[in-house]
Amino acid sequence: MTLIVGLGNPGRKYSKTRHNLGFMVVDKLAQKYDLDFNEKKDYLISQGNIESKEVALIKPLTYMNLSGKAVREIADEKILKNLPNSLIVIHDDLDLPVGRIKIKKNGSSGGHKGVQSIIDYLGTKNFIRVKIGIGKDQEMEISDYVLSPFSKEQKAIIKDKVLQAVDSIVTILTEGVDKAMNIYNKEDC
Repeated sequence: MTLIVGLGNPGRKYSKTRHNLGFMVVDKLAQKYDLDFNEKKDYLISQGNIESKEVALIKPLTYMNLSGKAVREIADEKILKNLPNSLIVIHDDLDLPVGRIKIKKNGSSGGHKGVQSIIDYLGTKNFIRVKIGIGKDQEMEISDYVLSPFSKEQKAIIKDKVLQAVDSIVTILTEGVDKAMNIYNKEDC
């Protein structure tokens, strides 16, 4: 089984914010494959198949900075033995231009507190990340920026990129992370 974790913050207040891109992608993936979420203590989970691959879609309800707590509850020994391929984390990235997708197999959190929480709780950096750029605003504090909604112009870009991120996850599942990186890590993608 592959865990596919979308990072975000629970609640209506945060649903359309930049920091909830991971939730947006997982929601679109669930919609595309007709998967329903069930609520557990610290997360929402939807289990099923995507292109004949067994998956669990996860939306942590612990708020961004404690995302690792929810992931650790689900990540059993079988998942941990099969890293990096058994865990895909989808999240926003300040260091990428708005809408740019970058797939990575390992590495640091890049300052993303949700990713750092997962690294801390699992004790490893060895998992796949699907990062979607949200850009930066030099005029705003980072915390205010990530918790604010996309501009009208950005919404159009993001809508398309969420669909592209869904496709990238399907490619990871069916053809492998290296193939997905070759397709989706290009500047013009």
